[in-house]
Amino acid sequence: MTEILTTLPEKLDPAHTAIIVIDMQNDFCADGGYLHENLKVDMSGNGPLSGRIMELVAAARDTGAMVVWIKANYEPRYLSGQALAKLREKGINSICCEGGTWGWDLYGVSARPDEWVIEKHTYSGFHGTELDRVLRFRGIRTLVMTGVATNVCVESTLRDGYFNGYYIVMPEDCVDSAARDLHDATIKNVRMHFGEVVDTGAEIAALWSGKTDAGLRQAG
Repeated sequence: MTEILTTLPEKLDPAHTAIIVIDMQNDFCADGGYLHENLKVDMSGNGPLSGRIMELVAAARDTGAMVVWIKANYEPRYLSGQALAKLREKGINSICCEGGTWGWDLYGVSARPDEWVIEKHTYSGFHGTELDRVLRFRGIRTLVMTGVATNVCVESTLRDGYFNGYYIVMPEDCVDSAARDLHDATIKNVRMHFGEVVDTGAEIAALWSGKTDAGLRQAG
């Protein structure tokens, strides 16, 4: 029988933890990107968000936890009929995160050559991708969820992660959404049903700081 992890230090053992960074791309985060141009979304919070995510990523790299980057590519050839219908309903004709363009590029964050970058074509990072296989191959049991938007792609991915048996931890200051009420609803949903919410990524980094993998297990 698989050991049940009950404490935060147990769940966040770097030996079986992956930081999942979702959709930190220019079209979602930058002035002049898809969301800014089409939905007039305020982008001012995304610079600080990317900085907090990179601080957590640096801590993960220092302690040996896995880092996985999820990037959207919503070219029409990849989209379902209902996704295309929603775009028509909104009167949007431009392409979000078209592969190889500035909009598709990462915003304020950077992946190392040895880290996985997985492209998705719908809201969930698991749907139709190799994410689950990659995580299981590495023995990952816990996903630390970061990125945008809290209530759409982050929540879609974490729900699929939960359904696939992963422990979910969400640092609230490492996710964001222009829809604050829906951001707050997702945080409440995760806390009640899908995992654990901590206030900051710095709390996770502090838990890892100066501790070996064995030390984290003993701390639980």
